[in-house]
Parts: sequence; structure tokens; C-alpha cells
Amino acid sequence: MKPFYVRELNVYPVGRRRIWLLSIAVLASLVANFETTLSTILPLLIVDLDMTYEVYGVIAAASVLVGGLSAGFGGILSDRWGRVAILVPTLTVTAGCNFLLATVDSVSGLFAVRCLMLFIEGAGITITASLVRDFSPRVGRAQAFAFWTWGPVGATFLASFLAWQTLPLFDNAWQSQAILMGIVSLTLCAIIIWQIAEPSAALRAQVLDAERAVTAEEKIDPGRLRELFRHPHLWAHVLGNTGWQVLYWTFTIYGTAILTGPFKMDTAAANGVVTLGVVLNALAVIAVGRVSDRLRLRKPFTAAGTVLTVVTLAYYISLIGGGASATHVTIVYALLFLFMGVAYVPWMANFSENAEDVDARLQGAALGIWGMVVRVMIVVLLPVAPLVAGAGGWQSWLIVALVGQVVFLATLAAFKGPWRPAVERSARLSV
Repeated sequence: MKPFYVRELNVYPVGRRRIWLLSIAVLASLVANFETTLSTILPLLIVDLDMTYEVYGVIAAASVLVGGLSAGFGGILSDRWGRVAILVPTLTVTAGCNFLLATVDSVSGLFAVRCLMLFIEGAGITITASLVRDFSPRVGRAQAFAFWTWGPVGATFLASFLAWQTLPLFDNAWQSQAILMGIVSLTLCAIIIWQIAEPSAALRAQVLDAERAVTAEEKIDPGRLRELFRHPHLWAHVLGNTGWQVLYWTFTIYGTAILTGPFKMDTAAANGVVTLGVVLNALAVIAVGRVSDRLRLRKPFTAAGTVLTVVTLAYYISLIGGGASATHVTIVYALLFLFMGVAYVPWMANFSENAEDVDARLQGAALGIWGMVVRVMIVVLLPVAPLVAGAGGWQSWLIVALVGQVVFLATLAAFKGPWRPAVERSARLSV
């Protein structure tokens, strides 16, 4: 017997119905990222708990590792039990954990609560990507994943806006933000529970090239996980993109520190630079996703975006310690985010399609394995990056990130998919 909130579709949704269900999946991605955001209250938390940033780094690394393990299992279970059956409880319980976070009064308590929250969140966050795949035929896959990437961006904006508007009202008590985040998250969870639905297992097992109505009433057995491990090109996707993610997460976690340190910007100016980069990235993923879908090409966009990222990052590294103006640094930083957006969304669509071609029933497992490996990388990045930067400057760590981009570029050769449009496809587009 399925839980009351699980609504399975035996006919593939089309038109506005499909777009609405995609929007609910994107909202779920936003909630999953928002309810575990700690950066807005971290300075206050550090002071209140008499904790050093080094100690916090260990806590963050351990909790992310727990979340990574959970992401892998969550994706596998979502293929077997359904997306919504696991997603809704993980979102709701994690939201409730924010009220538990507000009671923390020790470092050990923070460690326990964060590990609990990330363990629950890890199982749910990659499921939102699986839902996006389920509701996006291949002709619109890149655009759909482009909107999915707005979940983390929207979560950062929402958490920052909430803290900016309400912290002064509560005498800068960090506990107020934990409680408010719990309230907002539970409210959004109620909307998700009310509206969310998912394709049946039979529908998920089909590969849809374009939006069309299909029926699926027969029972479909779950795919065998070991089938994924037999295909080297899927491992090339996972390991190559993990190398790519080193730069993304370096900027996500330490971007402001790099701007305020080597480039001598004040905190407000540094946040302005980061905001500009995020906005350009958000616009780039939508624009490139649309073109990628129209041409039905993934790899050329990923290659071009990665090459441009490598060249721009090398130039950015050369600016460190050179006395570049704030305007100069801002332009280069913004271009980096723009080019990363060009590379990322076509890759994600390509990975989804390559995994789908192996076994469409194992989308959740494939995305879960990817999420798990990326989180293991973040665990290494959190404590190691500051150590490398302390020994040789931030340019030393950015060179490591540059190598990760080059590795990703090299793995492109193993990805499946065309490099140029087919003749008949080009002819169709010209009509």
C-alpha cells in the first residue's frame, strides 16, 4: 500500500500539466537546498558556540560525507520504491530538523544535528533531478535541467534575503533563522505534497524522444544496478564531472574568501561580484539549454564551455597578486561563471541520456551515484583547500581546480552522443 501523498501517473503528462509538474520538481530542489543552508548564520554560530573555522570544517566534511552515502542509496531506492515515496518524507523531516538545530548549544550538538540533516537531505536531493528527467523528453531535457540548477541558486538567494530582512528583528540571534527556515520549508513542503506526482514505473522505463501521451499499465521490474557498472562511459561521466565540480564548489564555498584575500576586496564588494556571476550563470544555463535542445547536441557545448573555462581560469589565476583592478577581476570572475553554465547543463542532459540508454529504469541510481561521488570530493575539498592555499596561496588550489577542468575535458571523448547535427535534423530545422 502506497503512502497517501504518492500519486502515480499511468499516462505521460503533456502541455501545461507537464510544465507544472516540472515546476514542482524544481521547487523541491529549492527546498532541499534551502533547508540545509548554514552560511547565512555561520559567523554568529561560530561566536555563540566558541568554535573555530577549522573545527567547523571537520563538522562540514563529516556531514557532507554522510549525505553523500545517503545520496547513493536514495537514488537506488527511488528507482525501486518511487520518487515521491522517498522525496516527501526527506524534505519534511529535514525541514523539521531546523527546529532541532535552534536548540543546539554545543559543538557536539551541532555535529549530531548536521549529520542527521545531511543524511536525510542526501537521500532526497538527487531524487529531484530524477523527477526532472522523468518529466522531460529529450527534446527539452537540457532546458529542464537548466531550471533544476536554479534550485541551489534560489535557495542561496532565499536564505540570504530572509537573514537580511529578519535578523535585526531578533537581535541577530541565529536561532531565529533556524526557526524561520523550518517554517518556510514546511510551508513549501505542504505545497509540494499537495501537487506532486510521478510517472509510474512503466512510464519511467520508457525513453521519450518528444512530448507525447503514452499509456503504461503493465508491471515493470526494477533494473539491475550492476548493469550501470559495466559501462565505462558512465564512469567517465561521473569521475570527469567530479573533477569539473572542484572549481564550482571552490567558488561556492571559498569564492568570497578568494576575492577578499588575494584581490583585497571588502566583503560587500565581494558578495556583489559573486551575485553577478550567479546571475550570469543562471541566464547562461537557460539560453544554452534551449539551443542544445533545438540542435539535439550536448558534447560540443560542453567542450566549448570547458575550453573557455580553462582559458579564463588560467587568466584569473595569473591576476592573483598582480594588482588588477576590481572591475577587471569582476569581469573575469563573471565570465568564469558564464562559461561554466555553458558547459554544465548540456553535460547533465548528456549524462541522463547516456544512463537512460543503458537502462531507463536506473536513472535514480545513476544520479545517486554521481551525487555520492561529488559529495566525497567536497569532503576532501573542505579541509584540504585552505591548507593548500595557506601553504602556496589560493592560486595553488585554483591550479588543482584547473587540472580538474582539463580531466573533465579529456573524459568527453568517452561520452556517447553526436558532435554535429545529423543531416536530416539540420534539414528539418531549416524548414
